[in-house]
Amino acid sequence: MSSALTRPFPEIHGHRGCRGLLPENTMPAFREALRLGVDVVELDVVISADHQVVVSHEPWMSAAICRTPAGAAIAAAGQLRHNLYQLPYARIREYDCGLTRHPSFPEQRPVPACKPLLREVVTELENLARQLGRSPVGYSIEVKSGEGEEPQFQPPPAVFLKLVLAELRTLEILPRTTLLSFDKRVLQLARPALPTLPLCLLIEDKLPLAHHLMELGFRPEVLGPDFGLLTPALGAELREQHIKLVPWTVNDVLDMQRVLALAPWGITTDYPNRLLALR
Repeated sequence: MSSALTRPFPEIHGHRGCRGLLPENTMPAFREALRLGVDVVELDVVISADHQVVVSHEPWMSAAICRTPAGAAIAAAGQLRHNLYQLPYARIREYDCGLTRHPSFPEQRPVPACKPLLREVVTELENLARQLGRSPVGYSIEVKSGEGEEPQFQPPPAVFLKLVLAELRTLEILPRTTLLSFDKRVLQLARPALPTLPLCLLIEDKLPLAHHLMELGFRPEVLGPDFGLLTPALGAELREQHIKLVPWTVNDVLDMQRVLALAPWGITTDYPNRLLALR
């Protein structure tokens, strides 16, 4: 097994910070993930009406976790009307997405929190790492682009990518960043734009790896599959292709132990505290 594809213990990637413990994609979750000792912070980015790079999983305010600026709950049937791509960031910041506990994460501690800008998250974590005397954290940044989403919820992929890369250059974190996407168009545009940036293709279907690589047109540095898709055969195929394995989202301790047996490069989890305990 190539040492370039494995580690003594996989990198611990804090999913949306540490979603199992604190509200996803918020400053409290990112700070806690860093304090816990994650190797990499995973987060999602979308674009606002004024072309700011906003940290959010959806390009709208999710009814499951967000409240209006007036503090009211958002109805599921109407959540798409709270479209981040149609709102300037100053307005986005008025919504709260931390006081409503995510129904799937009973251990999550609600705290007031807004959707931050990417530059705010990175600046905060770089400063906190220095205060803690720890090595700078890595960044796993998912571009939440999707076919059919533009022009309603996002700009065209080329514009989306240009905005994100501009932020990464300004923040000077490119050497510690991997760019992720389910949208192959984003990765296809990123490869010639910045050939040295590691790219991760995310998958959640049972199509063969060869099919995905053929559609993509090149071999990404990393594959990020739903951990339920993992098999020894897929692990062997990735080693043959010299592609690193970083599955998501592995939360149960028994599942973590099963995934560890496949010697992945990293593991993405909502509960980095559980994976850190195994390390």
